[in-house]
Amino acid sequence: MEKKVVSLEDRIPKLQQQRKQKTNRRLISFLSVFFLLILLVIYFQSPLSKVASISVKGNKTVDSEKIIELSGITTSSGFWSINTDQVTNAVESLLQIKDVKVEKKLPNDIVLVIEEHDSIAYLEKEGSYLPILENGQVLKDKKETAPADAPVLIDWKRDEDIQVMISELKKLSPGVFNSISEIHHTPGKTDPWLVRLYMNDGYEVIASVRTFSKKMDAYPSIVSQLDENSIGVIHLEVGSYFESYKPLQTEEEAESENETEG
Repeated sequence: MEKKVVSLEDRIPKLQQQRKQKTNRRLISFLSVFFLLILLVIYFQSPLSKVASISVKGNKTVDSEKIIELSGITTSSGFWSINTDQVTNAVESLLQIKDVKVEKKLPNDIVLVIEEHDSIAYLEKEGSYLPILENGQVLKDKKETAPADAPVLIDWKRDEDIQVMISELKKLSPGVFNSISEIHHTPGKTDPWLVRLYMNDGYEVIASVRTFSKKMDAYPSIVSQLDENSIGVIHLEVGSYFESYKPLQTEEEAESENETEG
């Protein structure tokens, strides 16, 4: 069987063609990278690489303008050069802010998603009412009229005591929490943690902050066992008992009252 012999003259054109194709591919790759770099330079020098808009959502009490100002982001900021950790730390310096997320929306919009601490109570101070956040921080934003959306703390002097009271309030069920109107700090000789509560249903409650949330859980059950017309004080310091404002009438007083009415 005869072998096919390829002459050198026949192979040279093929080799030249392969080399040319290889060179062309390299040139195309080089030009592609070159033009890509040119486009990137043009992009970063153009307004397209800058922040076009900054919006805030999720905020309830803090103005959007204040949040944007603290973030340090402006329409001259580079969209891709924004340091999200730096923005988060700056905005979270506000006491009301619980969490911040920086969302980048293509092509060049920024959204600051805010989660605020809830106001859990108010501190009465010199006739004004200061919001107390769930983290125990007392704000300086005064309200001149007594708020009705959360309990009012009265005669609370020390920040440490307020912190403990707030931690107990957070443990209450919504039903019990919403039934409280005022919480007066009335420390006694034997228990410096005594408080007197004025409830929205007309009852008073005397309790200790140390066992507050645990004892107050039983409040709805205790009230349900009382006479609808009874008004008085529910004691929850150690045990639990009810003390009526109106002394119980003796049988003779009741009969005398009935005769008078008759």
